[in-house]
Amino acid sequence: MIQRELLDTAYVPGGEKLELYRHDRDFMIVLGHNELMSTRKWGSEEALATMALDRVGSVRKPHFLIGGYGMGFTLRAALRILPADARITVVELVPEIIEWARGPMAEVAQGCLDDPRVNLIMGDVATIIAAGHADYDAILLDVDNGPDGLVREDNNILYSGSGLRTARRALTPDGVMAIWSAGPDPAFTRRLEKNEYSVDEVRVASRSNGKGPKHIIWFARPR
Repeated sequence: MIQRELLDTAYVPGGEKLELYRHDRDFMIVLGHNELMSTRKWGSEEALATMALDRVGSVRKPHFLIGGYGMGFTLRAALRILPADARITVVELVPEIIEWARGPMAEVAQGCLDDPRVNLIMGDVATIIAAGHADYDAILLDVDNGPDGLVREDNNILYSGSGLRTARRALTPDGVMAIWSAGPDPAFTRRLEKNEYSVDEVRVASRSNGKGPKHIIWFARPR
């Protein structure tokens, strides 16, 4: 039996330890007992981009903000479907995540970070959102296992009332915010609605073939 191999560790600023494992040809990023992401399951991460574009529709020079590179599934999906004049701002907090993408996971990354449409920013996505004023046609957030600061307590600001209002200002008038979660959270749905978003809550299979556990994506438009 092939044992999984620990390749590297990293610490989230103000958060917990991440571990990168390889098992045969697959990679996993693990926090404690939680497998945050894996190359075995990426259907819902791709849907974060493709379903957001479905809701944005055809706009001139679309600008997407992706919070959390992860394993790059959302970014690569966005690159496949967005036009040549699109811009994609990727914000990643943990430097080692990018080092892994360019190192042991380079074959998985497929050079996506070097696409001329991509602007990589190392930092806190909450800070980047706060600096925006009708800049983004879509804000895609996948920085936790759901709308709580599992990976980093400071991420809670993103899902708070003030954070949601800040995101509204950063979106274009017809823009959409998409938030990935491992499971449902009715209280968060109500918080989105309370902060003047129209909410479409979608269950998406974790695997690209439609199988596996169902994840949740909230698509929220400013009312």
